Amino acid sequence: MSTEQNESRPPVWVGHVSMATANLAESQTFMEELGMRPMFRNESVAIFELRGGTHLVLVADENARAGDAPFDLMVEDLDATHADFAERGLSPSPIERGRIHNSFTVTEPGGGRITVDSTHVSSLPV
Repeated sequence: MSTEQNESRPPVWVGHVSMATANLAESQTFMEELGMRPMFRNESVAIFELRGGTHLVLVADENARAGDAPFDLMVEDLDATHADFAERGLSPSPIERGRIHNSFTVTEPGGGRITVDSTHVSSLPV
């Protein structure tokens, strides 16, 4: 890899992540509350854009089970985000201070428990 490539954004990123939910309408509203940009919705799917162009695809599934989401989120200021989510009634868990990340969780209406992590993105230009 050239020095020029080391000083800019990596050439690849995650395009799409997906999660099933038993409550698509309320889960959609919740994701918007978290700050995701709605891109598309019909009766069986809702798609959201996140920073960097990643898309979350929520799929309606009446058999979806509660549990850990198959992805986590990362934010610039974890403490401020936690306070904001609490103020808006999103019921974040207490912040856990870790060796690599500090984090908390929020649970969306379909039962998906989403971890929200502190950032560790490099300080290289983006």
